[in-house]
Amino acid sequence: MSAQVIDGKAVAADVRANVARAVGQLPGQPALAVVLVGEDPASQVYVRNKVRQTEAAGMVSMHHHLPDTASQTDVEDLIARLNADDRVDGILLQLPLPKGLNADAAIEKIAPDKDVDGLTETSAGRLVLGKPGLRPCTPAGCVILAKRALGDDLSGKHVVVIGRSILVGKPAALLFLAENCTVTIAHSRTRDLPAVCREADILVPAVGRPEMVKRDWVKPGATIIDVGINRVDAPEKGEGKTKLVGDADYAGSAEIAGHITPVPGGVGPMTIACLLRNTVLAACARRGWDVPEGL
Repeated sequence: MSAQVIDGKAVAADVRANVARAVGQLPGQPALAVVLVGEDPASQVYVRNKVRQTEAAGMVSMHHHLPDTASQTDVEDLIARLNADDRVDGILLQLPLPKGLNADAAIEKIAPDKDVDGLTETSAGRLVLGKPGLRPCTPAGCVILAKRALGDDLSGKHVVVIGRSILVGKPAALLFLAENCTVTIAHSRTRDLPAVCREADILVPAVGRPEMVKRDWVKPGATIIDVGINRVDAPEKGEGKTKLVGDADYAGSAEIAGHITPVPGGVGPMTIACLLRNTVLAACARRGWDVPEGL
């Protein structure tokens, strides 16, 4: 048996197409402001991607770049200006911030109704309480990928999330719970982690440990939504070369699972797609527009 690959690039393209279609039906253009602090090369690539995809979906992209000498006050003052700017529907603070800056404190300055990353305490509270709000992008992408593999009704599925981070683990568990799944959150202190994983209909490893989930951890036919993105040495490619791998041992797990996301090309592309979707939802909520069908 060999798992069906869940093509995150294709699913993300569908989500982006729905966003572009929705934007075309709105009476105005939603606007996303991206804040980049410092010169981190990976962050610059991410931001360029976000700007390009925002504009491709028919939205306005506002790009703010602060130098790596920026102080905490500089970052928080810029966020305050964007909060007050009525043209801005969504604010994204690109992480990580340069050393010495407090990302949590800066994120808390983002107005919850413009928090398109879903990371403020208010957004987290709305998620826990089941109230409407903007949901974190990566966990939301995980649910969409699971539905693409298994159909829209995930009721009764046993989901095991490995990892309890506030960025992915906890919100993913809550989002699957909202889909009427039975959810187990496993972590580094879980007893007999392989046995817990073998109970999962949907397994979501999100700990950042390369190829931790082995073939014998996987229930036959299970769906694996692999959130891990780990850079490891790849001597087979040549001296000093590296490659990206997930938290699951892909080759082994794919022999047992029913569906699996690849790394790269699985969960990663969904994050920006869900960010664009959140920007449209934020614009509709702020401006009193009806949410277009199919979003």
